[in-house]
Amino acid sequence: MIKVTMGRRAAEYPMRMVDRKGSLTPGILLGLGLGGFFDGVVLHQVLQWHHMTSSAGYPPETAESLRINTFADGMFHAVTYIFVLAGVFLLWRQASKPDFGLSGPLLVGSLLAGFGAFNVIEGTINHHLLEIHHVNETAPEAHWIWWDLGFLIWGALMLGAGLAMLRRHQQRPTISKCDRPGTLG
Repeated sequence: MIKVTMGRRAAEYPMRMVDRKGSLTPGILLGLGLGGFFDGVVLHQVLQWHHMTSSAGYPPETAESLRINTFADGMFHAVTYIFVLAGVFLLWRQASKPDFGLSGPLLVGSLLAGFGAFNVIEGTINHHLLEIHHVNETAPEAHWIWWDLGFLIWGALMLGAGLAMLRRHQQRPTISKCDRPGTLG
């Protein structure tokens, strides 16, 4: 039981554990999508350091190669958009449930974990295994590995920070929405 005081009134409400694992999914999906958007918008378009297939035989030096890369970048953005839409849909759906309990630290932790996971997965697969592009292809080729490793380290740090936030808040009890004063349910 938790005692809540509002003005002169005091009431006790039952403490219930909320479904935190389900509450993490929207944040992780949003983090994956935002990680992809950051990569695509900042690295592909604004800085123009690389394109999706710029090291896979399509350097953006001709109109045809740029057309192929623009299409591949667009498909990449479409996938990240699906992650964001799925995250928003799940967040909206879960927020209507009475046992929904997503605190700020849980949302930020799951966003960081998703964003970091994106960097680690995409960086490992596309930069190191498939080598279809590298983080900064405007740098001398001998330096590409350092940019790629920096991207992985940045992703691992975000993933670790997100997981640490989630771990810290995992055991904290939360009052579900229906237990709060002034709510129905």
